[in-house]
Amino acid sequence: MIFTESKLKGAFVIEPEKLTDNRGFFARSWCQREFAEHGLNTNLAQANIAFNNRAGTLRGMHRQTAPHEEAKLVRCTRGALFDVIIDLRPGSSTCGKWFGVELTQDNHKMLYVPEGFAHGYLTLTNDCEIFYLVSEFYTPGAEKGVRWNDPAFGIEWPETPNLLISEKDRAWPDYCQTNKK
Repeated sequence: MIFTESKLKGAFVIEPEKLTDNRGFFARSWCQREFAEHGLNTNLAQANIAFNNRAGTLRGMHRQTAPHEEAKLVRCTRGALFDVIIDLRPGSSTCGKWFGVELTQDNHKMLYVPEGFAHGYLTLTNDCEIFYLVSEFYTPGAEKGVRWNDPAFGIEWPETPNLLISEKDRAWPDYCQTNKK
């Protein structure tokens, strides 16, 4: 696997190293040893699938709070999406910064999301499926979020007519409001 650290410390875009022949290719999408060598969380608690009927579906920006913070490894298995993370780790040199990458069924790229990050995505195609591994069990009481268009982050989402987003995701408060001391 090819690990490329993003502009956010600890977050990686991971590409498979393909062994190809006339039948197609073979590649690893997970290797505990290689992840550990890069200092990434190798604990796997759940594997999740999300399916979205139409392009322009936005989910996020979600996170789980301590002690239930989770690392994620996200891959688009059908269609295409724009995957976004925000570093919300206090004291991090990239706290408050965001990073986005296009994940598609054809490019096979994955995004490793460290603990302490908010995560979300925008589907770019109809019938989009996302597969992701998480390091902790989902804990409803630990779920938090920030609004997808919060001006504190200035995320540059792809132009999307007819955006489809849940009321819960529309209603997340501004980050500055929820983090005042």
